[in-house]
Amino acid sequence: MTDISLKKRIRGWMAFDWATQPFYTLGLTFVFGPYFAAVSLEYFQGQMDDVEAAKASSQALWFWGQTIAGLFIAFTAPLIGAYADSTGRRMPWIWGFSVVYVLMTWALWYTFPDASTLFLILIAFNVGLIAAEFILIFVNAILPSLGDKDEVGKISGNGAALGYWGGVVSLFLMLLLFAENDTGKTLIGLDPLFGLDASAREGTRSVGPFIAIWFMIFMIPFFAWVREPRQANRTGGVSNAMRDLKQSLSGALKRKSLLNFLISSMFYRDALNALYSAGGVYATLVLGWSIIQIGVFGIVGAITAAIATQIGGMFDKRLGPRPVIQFCCYILIVVCMIIVGMNRESFFGLVAVAEGSSLPDIVFYVCGAAIGGAGGALYAASRSMMVRHTHPERPTEAFGLFALSGKATAFLAPFLIGLFSTLTGNAQMGYIPVILLFVLGLYLLRHVNPEGDHAKWSKSEVPAP
Repeated sequence: MTDISLKKRIRGWMAFDWATQPFYTLGLTFVFGPYFAAVSLEYFQGQMDDVEAAKASSQALWFWGQTIAGLFIAFTAPLIGAYADSTGRRMPWIWGFSVVYVLMTWALWYTFPDASTLFLILIAFNVGLIAAEFILIFVNAILPSLGDKDEVGKISGNGAALGYWGGVVSLFLMLLLFAENDTGKTLIGLDPLFGLDASAREGTRSVGPFIAIWFMIFMIPFFAWVREPRQANRTGGVSNAMRDLKQSLSGALKRKSLLNFLISSMFYRDALNALYSAGGVYATLVLGWSIIQIGVFGIVGAITAAIATQIGGMFDKRLGPRPVIQFCCYILIVVCMIIVGMNRESFFGLVAVAEGSSLPDIVFYVCGAAIGGAGGALYAASRSMMVRHTHPERPTEAFGLFALSGKATAFLAPFLIGLFSTLTGNAQMGYIPVILLFVLGLYLLRHVNPEGDHAKWSKSEVPAP
């Protein structure tokens, strides 16, 4: 493969992050998530008298859906990855899940303000989430072929940074041209584009078709430039995939560094995903922010994510991914403590906040910047660390196991947040378990070899897949 074709392949691979980031930025966190929370809050307030209990139930419903999606991904991702490696075919899976992703994200348009479609849309959103995560497995499996272990950290960081810039641009477009505030106007005082009806929240609901169209346009470089090697075509099937997966799982139990990394990342990535999903919901339920305020919050977080992720990629190349992961986890622990202790009335119940003060808003903007920056660098460095533990002939299966570690307890943080929110009747207290998950991840990371399994593998000692 020539240098020119490799460069195009790398650019095509990075286009995926740009194409899919709006689902997480606009869908999961800053536009659709808060809108869904507001619609479900209206629904629950019609069912119960206690406002705080209605807020807790609204938050819990959002996370129960992700709990089920996480469980499904955890049980199926490794098998699908093993099957893809067994047959040598990844692109058909990417195409297939892309179709599901586009259909499910487009369906978010039908989230009517009267909550008549609330539960159907919850299903559609989480099926779209499952499709997005499955596409990610196969795209990540291509990463080891794009450079050596010292280069993949920078490539991963640059790809993730490009994705976050895509999140910034898409969020700007939504806020300036589509999403309406309480007055029915966008951030710059316009009516939603294309004659969308603000009273029916069509500007905000257009986030679904927006995400779908964005994906279809910006995945073109990926499908045009990323090709599977011809020698990858093999004969395989379910039985071969099950056999290979069994061998890989057995081998993982014997590889101390890999095992500790998978379990460590299982906890800290679960906690991070909970923060991503919860940011807009928390701002809606605890601080009473509008969609426009949450969108500005998202822009701040996405910009810091883009910058910090690229910087993290440079430190990854110099120091390796483990120190980057550790530093990011410490930052996120501090953020979680602030989220638990802050509200409109006080900080940790000790320092009173004057009525109407903007201090809680300012502090949460800073928290958003920290979540974006630390979260972006953490994601890219984790992907880089997995490459250091990846068998060169079984990359999809390896990233299937990586997805398993990210989703095996993906139900845990949403479940614990939902449980604590329900038991305490307080949305803030729901985030206490997230702190514990970050601490557990940090502890286990101490037992991960900074060089991964590549530290002990030579060309003649690569273990059998």
